[in-house]
Amino acid sequence: MAELSNETRAELIDVAHALADAAREATLVHFRSLALTAESKESQRFDPVTVADRLSEDRMRAILAQRRPQDGILGEERGSQAGTTGLTWVLDPIDGTRSYLAGTPTWGVLISVADETGPIYGIIDQPYIGERFEGGFGRAQMQGPHWQRALATRGPRALADCLIMSTFPEVGTADEAAAFHRLARQCRLTRYGTDCYAYALLAAGHIDLVVEAGLQAYDVQAPIAVITAAGGVVTDWQGQPAPQGGRILAASCPDVHAAALAVLNG
Repeated sequence: MAELSNETRAELIDVAHALADAAREATLVHFRSLALTAESKESQRFDPVTVADRLSEDRMRAILAQRRPQDGILGEERGSQAGTTGLTWVLDPIDGTRSYLAGTPTWGVLISVADETGPIYGIIDQPYIGERFEGGFGRAQMQGPHWQRALATRGPRALADCLIMSTFPEVGTADEAAAFHRLARQCRLTRYGTDCYAYALLAAGHIDLVVEAGLQAYDVQAPIAVITAAGGVVTDWQGQPAPQGGRILAASCPDVHAAALAVLNG
């Protein structure tokens, strides 16, 4: 794909923020509503989807249909739509629907645009807190109700001084969970349940590692863009690019990434 012009990059950034604004409004309509219910997308485990998930994605798709109709779309709730430009918008209308249902403010909206190499720009937005993290096209910054500042990951440190996060303590299969806990035991502090907000915290320099498994492209592409722009590293558990998800290791810097990779692989 040819290098994008500055005008195209500016347009993509503007559209991404318009999507985030629309999703923020849609998700807050139902957040902490006592009438909110959910259905499960799976029969064997509770994988919830709500009216807010679908409304959020529908609002974003409507904007793309108007402003970038030739681009592809991959969304968690409405599937894929082919495009002709070589660019694909990857949308997670609510990452952390379980947290959304529980009323905790750690869920978020994930928006990224990708070419054939993977995500090139992304946004992690937390509507209730009002914080937005973006990365790509030479940008790495956050804005919120208290400040606006550049994003920069933490520097090298021993695993014994690292803070590690994951959404679920059980982390995927039994073998994957065992590998995660082997790594977590070597770290200073382990926290759970933060969904995509953990990746934002890593990009902002507050933690060192996020380790997860069983993820999809829409779960990881925005975090990959934001963390990479902030100076971090995101791969699979073998150290390879992971734009399609799977087992994810996000680290603050190459040294911490290499140390964590060695522990995960025994």
